[in-house]
Amino acid sequence: MPAAPPSHNVRLTQKNRDTFGFKTLQANTNSPRGAGSITDVAGIEVGHFTDTRRPTGCSVVIARNGAVAGVDVRGAAPGTRETDLLDPSNLVQQVHAVMLAGGSAYGLDAASGAMRWLEEQGIGLNVGVGLVPIVPAAVLFDLPVGNMKIRPDANAGYAACQAASRAAVEQGNVGAGAGAVVGKMFGLASAMKGGIGTASIRVGKVTVGALIACNAAGDVISPHTTSPLAGARTADSLRLRDSRRSLLRGERPSSLLAGTNTTIGVIATDATIDKVQAHRLAVVSHDGLARSINPVHTMSDGDTLFAMGTGASGENPGMLLLATLAAEVVALATEQAVLAARSITLENGLVLPGLADWSAAQ
Repeated sequence: MPAAPPSHNVRLTQKNRDTFGFKTLQANTNSPRGAGSITDVAGIEVGHFTDTRRPTGCSVVIARNGAVAGVDVRGAAPGTRETDLLDPSNLVQQVHAVMLAGGSAYGLDAASGAMRWLEEQGIGLNVGVGLVPIVPAAVLFDLPVGNMKIRPDANAGYAACQAASRAAVEQGNVGAGAGAVVGKMFGLASAMKGGIGTASIRVGKVTVGALIACNAAGDVISPHTTSPLAGARTADSLRLRDSRRSLLRGERPSSLLAGTNTTIGVIATDATIDKVQAHRLAVVSHDGLARSINPVHTMSDGDTLFAMGTGASGENPGMLLLATLAAEVVALATEQAVLAARSITLENGLVLPGLADWSAAQ
């Protein structure tokens, strides 16, 4: 097969890394930590549990005082828990945490551990005879990365809650992003390491943040330049093949099982929003995925985004601004997920390069 034109095959030299948003990212953020963190949102805590034996893990976003929440499932093969109750027409008005986990459907058990921890802290919906913590969850498929018998369970979810804090969130190969891989359109052998990333933007008194675990079938692209950052590599591993352009040229993708990919995440704000508005924020936040992943929302992805509103700022600047911020932080957090990803070597010897390691070696 002939090589693609240079403009379509991106070699990640240090010069190109700057062009693809490393410097641009720093120039387009108000946070001293770079792109910021979802924990910049008042009332939000985040904790990771990482099982380095595989690797896999889970990440929890906690709102101790409760948060209005919504969800939007855009991928065709989701793995979720407690999403129906987030419909604006349904009764429950607040959640107490959202769990993101690896391990495919097995990973949904991590939410049970979060419920146990929250109950011990006296957090939950009062049902008269006790408290019932409300913990929706979504999972991504990372079972091929090591021994699939090792996956997040209730104890993992409990440990993630124990680790939760308001501190800046660790990114890359941790929590739900520990086993994440991106660019699997043409097979695992040409893919790269994904991860988990976070970002926040503050306008006036209101902050919007995102936490994204990126395990996409497609490539992650820079929201600043629209050029691929991480994804399917060429056979010599020196360049990105650009999955979108490869498909448009007629190259056939590998056969991907449904649900074997998936990007999941949480958008949080301290604005005062209702359940209908939370749902709308979850919907428009997928625009951020469309800016940072291509192809996205495929039949093999279970892309799911939650939105949480703590109301801690006491203000609502309007849905136009909140929707714009939500899409922007999702795009930035998705980019951060691969910027922070490090290389791993599987038991069979296959190396999945992380962006920082791979580009430095070019």
